[in-house]
Amino acid sequence: MAATIILVTGSGALAPGPLFIENLTQGARFGAKSGLLFSLAHNVVELALVMLLALGLLTFVHNLAVQHAIGIIGGTVLVAFGSAQINASLRPKTRDRDQPKAAANRLFLVGLALTGLNPFFIVWWLTAGAQLIMLSLKFASFLGVALMYVCHVWMDYAWLTGTAHFAKVGLNFIGQRWYRVLIAVFGAVLIYFGLSFVLSALL
Repeated sequence: MAATIILVTGSGALAPGPLFIENLTQGARFGAKSGLLFSLAHNVVELALVMLLALGLLTFVHNLAVQHAIGIIGGTVLVAFGSAQINASLRPKTRDRDQPKAAANRLFLVGLALTGLNPFFIVWWLTAGAQLIMLSLKFASFLGVALMYVCHVWMDYAWLTGTAHFAKVGLNFIGQRWYRVLIAVFGAVLIYFGLSFVLSALL
């Protein structure tokens, strides 16, 4: 059971998406701490979604109008994030005036937004994830769902925290100039994801 969950959830947890891209961006500045905060924010949304699906309370999400709305809103947010990131990369370097608590709060909120407004994340849990929830319920009712989530959640923390740490290590090698170029590239990738979400919802 655990092996099945780990193998299937790897397709969602390790897939590159907007949260992963922003995790690399912020990880280059804050290191593993940003990955941990993104993991916490991601899991707040994810655990709520999993429990609501297990209780059968999210049937309305299957409605096409709801899915289209998530795609349009989420895509627009990503385009705004990406544009702001590119704009920041073009400005002369300024001292980071964020206080640690303010920076942590900001990263947590960004993590919530990039998780909750990602239509691919929602669709994954409505398809592959929903099958795992059904399997877990048959295996051991809600205890099975808890087991499923534990087998899944460690992967988020290991992946996001680890990649954020290595992004920080990589910054020490490439320097600030190439870091700004990389941030602009990541901004463009976020815009690409955003436009893809919007177009998928409209077409």
